[in-house]
Amino acid sequence: MNDLKPWYVSRTIWASIVSLVIGAMGVLGMAVDGADQSMLTDATMQAVVAVAGAIAIWGRITARDRIG
Repeated sequence: MNDLKPWYVSRTIWASIVSLVIGAMGVLGMAVDGADQSMLTDATMQAVVAVAGAIAIWGRITARDRIG
């Protein structure tokens, strides 16, 4: 486990964020079961990957230097 990856591609980080959000929802009186939590984590990861891809494309289009 020597490879490094950005924090935003960590499934553990996103599952923790989703858990925090769901905990806050519980405090506010909105119930979410375990299956919904898993689906929400997966959907969040897919959204993060899509946004990262869009940013990569935008970055390459707006770049001023060639890749060499």
